[in-house]
Amino acid sequence: MGLAMSGVIWAAFLYAPPAKALGETTRILFFHVPCAWVGTLAFFVSAYASIRFLQKGESHYDHTAHAAAHIGFIFTVLATVTGSVWAKEIWQSYWNWDPRQTSIVILMLIYGAYFALRASIEDEDARARLAAVYSIIACVTVPFLVFIVPRIYDSLHPDPIINEQAKVNMNSAMQHVFWSSLICFTVLFTWMLNLKKRSLVLQHKLNILKRAG
Repeated sequence: MGLAMSGVIWAAFLYAPPAKALGETTRILFFHVPCAWVGTLAFFVSAYASIRFLQKGESHYDHTAHAAAHIGFIFTVLATVTGSVWAKEIWQSYWNWDPRQTSIVILMLIYGAYFALRASIEDEDARARLAAVYSIIACVTVPFLVFIVPRIYDSLHPDPIINEQAKVNMNSAMQHVFWSSLICFTVLFTWMLNLKKRSLVLQHKLNILKRAG
């Protein structure tokens, strides 16, 4: 995993050519978009695990939902940071309240409330059930905030990678790096999810032992 990610970083800066309109800021693309992708994927995984928890009542689904939401929040923050760095170079300002910037802030606030909800409830069963319901409701907003709202209003943001004509606006070298980065980030998400789940399971077992003692 480390070697693959190192290869993507090398290729992003030394192999892929810059886009004519974006210059060297093109290189941020190879990290910004995968971060946004992982954030979106993680929120959907969290919602799916929440649905399964409500159906089965098994704690490992709650751990999966919690872990995925946590990782999704982290990568959404990373997408925001990398987007702000790009904005500084292109728009001369880190923040412009562009529709995409605004919608991602709203998304972070929504999932920030998810963690506040979990932290405010002591009873584990009640916390898991309420968090599951909230995660499902929160996920309903994701397609609107990530895909729909930014396209309704005029935006300074450049054309998406895959535009309305379903064409990829990259040459072959850029595509190689982009898709490799997307795959690596997805694998990284899977690794982080398993690691976080194990941590939550261990924490759950320790809480049981404390109550028993």
